Amino acid sequence: MTADDPTPRSPAGRLDDPLLRLDGVTAGYGATTVLQAVHVDVGDGEVVGVVGRNGVGKTTTLRTVMGTVTPRAGSVIYDGEDVTDLGPEETARRGIGLVPEERRIFGGLSVRENLELAELGGRDGGSGRPGWTIAEVLDTFENLADNESAAGSTLSGGEQQMLAVGRALVSDARALLLDEPTEGLAPYIVERVVETIETLRERGLTVVLVEQNVQVALDVCDYVYVMDNGRIVHRSASDALRGGDVLDRYLGVSLDGTDGR
Repeated sequence: MTADDPTPRSPAGRLDDPLLRLDGVTAGYGATTVLQAVHVDVGDGEVVGVVGRNGVGKTTTLRTVMGTVTPRAGSVIYDGEDVTDLGPEETARRGIGLVPEERRIFGGLSVRENLELAELGGRDGGSGRPGWTIAEVLDTFENLADNESAAGSTLSGGEQQMLAVGRALVSDARALLLDEPTEGLAPYIVERVVETIETLRERGLTVVLVEQNVQVALDVCDYVYVMDNGRIVHRSASDALRGGDVLDRYLGVSLDGTDGR
């Protein structure tokens, strides 16, 4: 499956049998409402993007899926199960992994120790599906293999991002939530992150990508949701966003229809 061949959807963007569904989710913090009746469908094996300006609710969307934010209305359905009221630990055991914007690796532990700790936590009460092994992660991400004994704090930003993804993989994740994985990275490191996401697609993982780098989102995603003020204001296959005015209207970004630049 590629961005040119997205999973068939209804005109409203719905799937008959999504792996992950946010169904009319309203959520926020304290008295503040951030998400307003959000509908998102993600098919098994899809890479789906959520794009928008800062502060429109993208990270809150991922936190709601993960269970760190409880919806005030609506539901989160994963693999046919209502996980709306599960906490993050139980959500992770169902096979959802979050790679936060801050990465949150253990800087004082080596690359291998970070992976071993995640593997230990992921197998207990896991989903019953074989997850990635540490050897597979190191084989896939050569930079991590070359720095297997190095402390996490000594890695580059891109390597830390790969380690954060690797930890989610060995913890038995079937669906990965990636929060701004290219934030603050040099262009050549961004290319490595894109390659990482493509590798995950090839391995059949489902990815929900929150990203401000619109070019990255369009390049790697099958389907894209545009968010503004806590609402989904547009949804379409990624290629359909090139050359139109949606990105300019809601993000102040203009891309031509040829090369996206």
